[in-house]
Amino acid sequence: MDRGILEREPQLALLATAAREAADGAGSVALVFGEAGIGKSSLVKAMPDRLPPRSRILLGQCDDLATRRPLGPFRDLIGSVGAELARAVMEGGDRHRVYEALQGELSGVPHPAVLVVEDVHWADEASLDALRFLVRRMARLPAVLVLTYRDDELSREHPLRHLLGQVSRADRVHRLPLARLSEDAVRTLSSASPLDPAQVYEVTSGNPFFVTEILAAGGAGTVPPTVVDAVLARLRGLDGRSVDALEQLAVVPSAVERTLVDTLLADGLAGLAAAEQRGLLTVTPERVAFRHELIRRAVADSLPAARRIDLDRRVLTALVARPGSDPARIVHHAAQAGDQDAIARYGPDAARDATEAGAHREAAAHLRLVLRQRRRYSPAELADLLERYAVECYTIADSVEAVAAQRDAVALRRSLGDTLALGADLRWLSRIHWWAGHAEEARDAAREAIAVLEHAGDDRLLALALSNTAQLRMLSDRYAEAIAHGERAIALARRADDAAILAHALNNVGSARWRSGDPDGRRQLEESLAVALAAGEVEHACRSYANIIWSLLDNLQYGEADRFLPPAMELADRAEHLGFFNYLHVEKAMRRLAAADWDDAERHAEYGMHEFVPARCPALTVLARVRVRCGRPGADELLTQAWEIAVRAGELQRMAPVAAVRAEAAWLRGDHMAAAEAVRPVHEQACRLGHGPYRAELGYWLAKVGRPVAVEDSDHPYALQAAGEWKRAADLWRQAGCPYEHAAALAESPDPADRLTALARLDALGAEPLARLVRAELRRLGVRHVPRGPHAATRGNPGGLTERQLQVLRLLVKGLTNPEIADRLVVSVRTVDNHVRAVLEKLDAPTRRRAVARAAELGLLPYRET
Repeated sequence: MDRGILEREPQLALLATAAREAADGAGSVALVFGEAGIGKSSLVKAMPDRLPPRSRILLGQCDDLATRRPLGPFRDLIGSVGAELARAVMEGGDRHRVYEALQGELSGVPHPAVLVVEDVHWADEASLDALRFLVRRMARLPAVLVLTYRDDELSREHPLRHLLGQVSRADRVHRLPLARLSEDAVRTLSSASPLDPAQVYEVTSGNPFFVTEILAAGGAGTVPPTVVDAVLARLRGLDGRSVDALEQLAVVPSAVERTLVDTLLADGLAGLAAAEQRGLLTVTPERVAFRHELIRRAVADSLPAARRIDLDRRVLTALVARPGSDPARIVHHAAQAGDQDAIARYGPDAARDATEAGAHREAAAHLRLVLRQRRRYSPAELADLLERYAVECYTIADSVEAVAAQRDAVALRRSLGDTLALGADLRWLSRIHWWAGHAEEARDAAREAIAVLEHAGDDRLLALALSNTAQLRMLSDRYAEAIAHGERAIALARRADDAAILAHALNNVGSARWRSGDPDGRRQLEESLAVALAAGEVEHACRSYANIIWSLLDNLQYGEADRFLPPAMELADRAEHLGFFNYLHVEKAMRRLAAADWDDAERHAEYGMHEFVPARCPALTVLARVRVRCGRPGADELLTQAWEIAVRAGELQRMAPVAAVRAEAAWLRGDHMAAAEAVRPVHEQACRLGHGPYRAELGYWLAKVGRPVAVEDSDHPYALQAAGEWKRAADLWRQAGCPYEHAAALAESPDPADRLTALARLDALGAEPLARLVRAELRRLGVRHVPRGPHAATRGNPGGLTERQLQVLRLLVKGLTNPEIADRLVVSVRTVDNHVRAVLEKLDAPTRRRAVARAAELGLLPYRET
């Protein structure tokens, strides 16, 4: 029996079922994971015998290169897929063409298609982007996407985490963790060996690969203490030429194509026969691969450093001599061999290929290597490389590196006296500083960019610099300045006939006007959107959508926001513009928060909990407000993080919402002084800048805790509440579709009947903290029959748990620790700690064991996960 297949029949059966369902149009994603050597590859090899007849299997492999090959696993499909996908992958520059070709390939006949991507923990960024595209569409494809990975090699910052988080939200997901073999399984596998099965199990802990290697290297002797020894034991008895050939191939961290084998090995394939017979290699007419990655690593790791460097140098020489060799592979072996000249020569091309494929992490890694050889480039070449590196780091949210590199690029441009290039780089430096949260530095660079380009004779660059400044002024609520700079940019962009800059500038001017109360601003913002869409400028279109929706949400125009959100999210999704895709999800979270749909608000907010700073602050704010209003723990930590980001940005649109939630939390716990301190300075800023919605909300909280506030000439419901006009405010909140705010306004009525109505609505929403205060006030007013509140059994589930808390509970039942739950749900351990505390509180359980028992009593269990 093949190793790793013993005790794997349930997983194979589930994959077979998934393939049959996919043939009927119900596609899915299957995650196969476990430690190295657990049998993932063996499970994949066993799949064809279990799948329905005429199933089509496509197999791609991710390699352990120091810097990954862009679209590496999809390049492996060439030869087994149609011409369109093959051309799209080989040309690589148009990633959307690759995505559509992949989708078309999986939609083709015969059905079903099973696309397997092995070792996805080594995937390059372009491949991860392509997989994200597929994951969101698998439910509608007649196909199964199988991803194998080592879950024990994923740090919290690992790029695969984002993809796994997205998979967890997909419609149809099958999780297939592979466990180690049992003692009985090891005993069965050891039956033909003289080795003691108990000793084999003790040494290997049931890892299938270890078991097989120990048995293959065994006999009458003792069991080798390590797998490396086991692998090397299988090399004993091979002639020197065979061992040399194995060592040469072992330094290549991928399957080795036939032409490269013939170049590297004097005897070609013939020299590998003995190693193949020993089960070390898999040989086909097209390529040679080690039977398992751990075999290759064991051989490579056993080499002295001098020998390994020499072998890498031979591979490097062979690749350089072959026309069309992948620059990423050349750079990998150049780095391993210490050939700095080759890195300097081929590194920029490898980075450019990665950039064109959308593999920005890989591009940054190549350029990082290249920039260690700064002296090899002229100042102008070095400035170009530094700018490219800064842009790549900006794209992957490595703000520290991006700022440092762009500053160096600017310094070189100054020394070269290249006015246009200096102005362009200063504009980039401004943008990168803003992205990193350095508001003042961003403004300084923006001012200098305009000064440098003002009389340089390039309308396009000057328009871009002016529009960049207009954006910064708009974001910091300096609307008059934003409009002045933006209108100049609009005129120059029209003169230069540059649709992208025109859309950017119209966006800034329209946003500034709309936020300052000029209704004509919306017209300009919508013109910005139309220009960007007509020109195919996806980034600018997404930004226009985002600003339109934000302004609509600020002005409580939720029905209008609902009209813009679907096409905006569809565009960002289709274009795979993940920054804006996540940002729009956060805006959707803000919309669902207004509707008091707590669970949906949390679900959308989680899209913003990554390194994209502009989305992270409002995402944290939404999550904190949900916790505050529902009485769940963890809000303070979220607010602390959000406030730090907001203060660094120095923008009212970040600080005001955070301050309002801090005040609301303090008021709900009876700390009026803390509430006033939270909002007073931000309210003063809102008054100074003239932002009506924020001024009204923050002023309301000051009035709520007895601090004097000037009466607003405004019909904003918060301004009306601050003036004591609770009834008009309640009507406006109801019309806007804000049930929590409507109930809160009713609760300010002097009439106990209104307060009882408010209490009933708060109970229905699960808004326990405010409901508790309303009950106390009703009792103080002498109301004799104050409802005690809904019993837990009348809520959405018998425990009153959110969907996320139910997920945590189900994993508690399985005995997982908080770190293990965090890994499974792709969230932080601290987040899981908060969820566990909330579960224990809601189930009135002092311990995890009691929570499990209580869940069973309430009928929340059992639960079967697929």
